[in-house]
Order: sequence, then structure tokens, then C-alpha cells
Amino acid sequence: MEIGDWLRGLGLSQYEAVFRENEIDGDVLPELSDQHLKDLGLSLGHRLKILRAIRELREEARAPPQPSATPQEAPPDAAERRHLSVMFVDLVGSTALAARLDPEDMREVFAAYHKCCAGLIASNGGFVAKYMGDGVLAYFGYPQAHEHDAENAARAGLAIVEGAPKLKTALAGPLHVRVGVATGVVVVGDLLGSGEAQERGVVGDTPNLAARLQGIARAGSVVISEATRRLIGDLFELEDLGAQELKGLYGPTRAFAVLRARSVESRFEALHAGGLTPFVGREEEIEILLRRWGKAKNADGQVVLVSGEPGIGKSRLAAALAERLADEPHVRMRYFCSPQHVDSAFYPIIRHLERAAGFAGEDDPKAKLDKLDALLARSPTSPEDSGLLADLLGLGNDGRYPVIEFPPQHRRDKTLDALVVQIEALSCTTPALLVFEDAHWSDSSSLETLDRLFERIERLNALAIVTFRPDFAAPWTGRPHLTALTLNRLTRSEIEVLVERVVGNKILTESTRSDIVERADGVPLFAEEIAKAAVESEDESEAARMVAATPFAGAEVRENDLGFDIVMRKPPPSAALGDLPTP
Repeated sequence: MEIGDWLRGLGLSQYEAVFRENEIDGDVLPELSDQHLKDLGLSLGHRLKILRAIRELREEARAPPQPSATPQEAPPDAAERRHLSVMFVDLVGSTALAARLDPEDMREVFAAYHKCCAGLIASNGGFVAKYMGDGVLAYFGYPQAHEHDAENAARAGLAIVEGAPKLKTALAGPLHVRVGVATGVVVVGDLLGSGEAQERGVVGDTPNLAARLQGIARAGSVVISEATRRLIGDLFELEDLGAQELKGLYGPTRAFAVLRARSVESRFEALHAGGLTPFVGREEEIEILLRRWGKAKNADGQVVLVSGEPGIGKSRLAAALAERLADEPHVRMRYFCSPQHVDSAFYPIIRHLERAAGFAGEDDPKAKLDKLDALLARSPTSPEDSGLLADLLGLGNDGRYPVIEFPPQHRRDKTLDALVVQIEALSCTTPALLVFEDAHWSDSSSLETLDRLFERIERLNALAIVTFRPDFAAPWTGRPHLTALTLNRLTRSEIEVLVERVVGNKILTESTRSDIVERADGVPLFAEEIAKAAVESEDESEAARMVAATPFAGAEVRENDLGFDIVMRKPPPSAALGDLPTP
């Protein structure tokens, strides 16, 4: 590998001379650590970018040879049971449009409409399975399982109903669509058709339900199923459409219209709108956090890094600590990273400042500046720092702050210092608890802010908790005043307690309860969601079927909205296609 070309590919060619002076070539590149890069004088953001590229190199080196591109028939046992969110999009008034347009013109309209849908579906992690004239069928969760597939489907639906009228279709005027989304278990079967028409067959009630929901949607609206609504929690503002009689479906079906995305403080709490999960089996970890808090209150600042796989309880642990400290005087600062904003500089910090200042949607820039000033007045803040933070929030300067021209890099450094000074000032009079969640989704600027804070935290009355997944390379390990906690899966007895607390007085057989525990495999979120599905069932037989729809021993499990994505290889004989549970 030519090291100069590799650095230029990352947009970091300014470090080529430094690498060559230190005799760093392709052979030693995979051995570089964060400390090595720091010793070379690289900023945190550039260190993270290089470390990520190094991890990709290692993964490529470990990857098995790619199979031949020659098409092969699907094996006879290719059927998989998957948990999907299925979307149907329909172009409103297409029949009348086709009657008055020339076929060539109609073709252009369809091309623009399909391109709009395909782009927005793909950008939200979906997969266009089929175009059907004025209809579009899309899957979220297949062939690639992503996190929060139901949420992604709702966001894509809103983007499509908003984007379609903006299409430049002079022949047709503004286009309007309606969207239906349903979530549930399906069996993805063999390939059907050939060439461009080839698709993977999906069997189950979910696609039919999505199509029927699209049929009752108003023009320019998104209608979702109750299962989808349960998964997206309070992330969106919804209108309850009540029970609907849908053609081809047995009994009334509840439906909801998605109005808009909410500006939520915590994704964890929004996705657990019905209440937090029972806190089970983390006594040792919570004791460690309480001991670190005791140190922090005595001007011996601490950092705790909490890592663990999805659904293991990182956010729940942080919430449990907050519950224990509810009666103690302290200031709490909460920062939430978002999978939709990994490239937005300072995103979690900006959202925190906006919430802390109490910004409202109807506020004009002057009102927001007044609220920001009121927030900053709680601690000593120079006019220069106030101006920098106002600029960070995109509020400009109406003349109340001094106008100081800085070069871009110098302005960024001064902004980072202003953010850290704010936290230092707040912790001088009252102990501070800082929780930075989902650092694996953070932008480099926010991580650099943490880097500067952690260099000074040992003399502050502050405890900082950072949560992340195991694939995130935390750049702060090895520092003083730092504790690393790795959350492991719960024991069988702990999962049994968790299931009992979720189930409560619901009558479930011992066999069904035992099955829930077995299939949860130590993941608390997994146990909670399976148990909730059983509790919401109408009777014991349906509860058993809901539990049976989750992975059995040896199944492949991937993350999605529930904390897992159901992938069953070789479904057992009892799981006949006609017996799939209704979501």
C-alpha cells in the first residue's frame, strides 16, 4: 500500500510528511493506536477517521474471498422468517392522469416519481422490492437488517409524501401520494421471476396489511399499523384513526396516521413510552456508578465508559443511576447521539443547549437569543463565549455580542473551549452528572469536546458516563479517573425475574414463560419485547404462537427496532406458512 495515496483517499494528505518522517508504511499501519496518532499531533477527529479506516483494512484482510458473480439458484432451504416493515406507496389520481397524457409523457412522470421514491427509501435504509405502475413496494429489514426499521419506514413515508409534490413534472403538476406501512413476521422465500423482474417472494399477512392501510390513507399522508406504532414509540406525532374494517382481513384493525417527527430528548425514553423496563441484575454495576459519584461530589471528577451489545441495558443503567440520585442536589446534562446525524457537527451538544434553553418551535431568533442569554446567565459566561455559542446554534448576532473575526480553525477551537468552560462553571457550585449516550453515533466534533473535558475532569465535581457499543473504539481508555464497564448478558435466573415482572398477573403457562426465557438468551430488551408480545395476546394459545415466532436455539439474531431481527434458518415444520401469527 502507498501511504500517501491512502491518506489522500481519506482527505488527510497533510499528514503524509509526518507519516513518512516516522517511517509509517502499509506494513505497520494496522498497528497504529490512538495514542500513537495523538503523539504524532493529530486532532481527535482526524484520529478517529484514521482509526476507522484502519479497522476497515483489518476487516478486509479477514474477509473470505468473494463468491463468483455467476448467478446461482437459491438453495431449497433458503426460506427465512424475518421481522419486516413493509411499505406500499400509491400515486394519487394516476388513472385520470394517464387518460389525459400521452403514454410517453406518462412514462416521464412515472420515471420521476419512481426515482423520488427509490432515493428516499434507500436513504432511509429501505429496499425497493417492486414497481407496479403507480405503486411502489419496499421492505425495511430485508435483504439488509438495519436498526430501527419501523422508524426508518415512517421517516421514509413522510419524506415521500413531502417530496412528491415538489417534483418538476410540468406535464402533470404537483404529484401526491399515499403511503401504508405495516410491521410483522413474514417468510422470505425463493427467488421469483428472472432478470430485472426477479424478486424475493414474501409470504405473510404483513404485505397485505400494508397495501390495505395505503388504501385508507388520505392523499399526502402515511398510515401505519398498530405493530409499527408500538415500535416507533413517541418518536412521531400520530393521529389515532381507530379500528378500521379492511378488506381481506379478519376483524377490525387499528390504524394511525403519522403526522410529523417529534423533537425528542431521549430516543431510549421515546421508544419506551409505556414506561421503563424493570431494572434487574445490575446491582454490581450500579454500585460502581454510585461510588464514582461519591468521588465526583468531592472534586475528584470521574469518567465511566459503559459498553455493551444492543439491547443489553446501557441506557437503562444510566436511567437507574438518575433515579437513585433524584433526591440529591445536582445538575444533569444529557446528550443523545442520533443515527440520522452522525455527520452533523456538534449535533448532540446543540440539541442539549436547545432543550436546556427551552427553545419552542414558534420562537423567532430574538426570542431564542433571549432564552440562550438567560441560560448562560446561570454561570459566568463572557460576551465572547456567548456569541460563539449563539453562532453554534445558528442564531447569528443582533448586536448584543462583540463582533470578533476568527479564522475557521481558531473559531472552532474557541467554541470547543467555550463548551467545556460552561460545563466547568456549572459543576463549580453543584455536582454535575453528564450522560453522553450512543457515542458510536457521535460526530467527531462532539467527541473532541468530550476529549477536552476529560483532560480537565479530575478537578471538577462531575461524573461523566459515556455509553456505546463494542464496535466503537473509545479514544479515552487508559486515562486516570476513568472506569470501563462492559455489560454482559443476564443470567437465566435474572431473565426469569425480568419476565415475571413484565408478565405480572397475565396467565401464561410455565411452558410459555420458560420458552420466553430460553429465547431471550440473556438479552433484557429481547426478553422484555417477547414477554410484552405474549402479554398483549388475546389468549394463551395466541401467546404461545407469538413466542414461537421468535428465534429458536441456533437462530441468527440481528438488531432492529425490537433490539433484534428475527432470522430463522430452516423454519421448523410446525411453522407452516399459513400459520404465521398476525401482528
